[in-house]
Amino acid sequence: MAIFTNAPNQAGPEQRRRADQTTLSIVAKDLTIVGDLTTEGVIKVEGRVQGSVRAGSQVLIAPGATVEGDLHTREAVIGGQVTGAVRASERAEIQSTAVVTGDIHTRKIVVVEGGRVNGEIKMGEATSPKPGVEGGGTRKIGASS
Repeated sequence: MAIFTNAPNQAGPEQRRRADQTTLSIVAKDLTIVGDLTTEGVIKVEGRVQGSVRAGSQVLIAPGATVEGDLHTREAVIGGQVTGAVRASERAEIQSTAVVTGDIHTRKIVVVEGGRVNGEIKMGEATSPKPGVEGGGTRKIGASS
């Protein structure tokens, strides 16, 4: 039985595209990346990133991990430390071990008891207020230690 074969990839473009969106990329615990990260799939940060993180599907920040830059994704699950804006088009989850220093723009949010957000949370269809409208669904949250 051969481990590698020369058989052509039978998957069509649509199947390959769906598989790519669920691809998981991991920044390991002992790794520091200086620069921006971009993928159509999922990025899990267990180490440190100094730069923006963009993922078409999901960004996962593990407890103990740090990101010094903005997050852009469909869904963000944060258990570590983020210094920068979080833009999650669908959902953001701030776990009990998380510290977010920056604004969060999302449609839905979960903040677990103990999770800290030092910035504004903007929610709804439009993540920024319309011109001439004060507030725009903004809540200012400050956490004390």
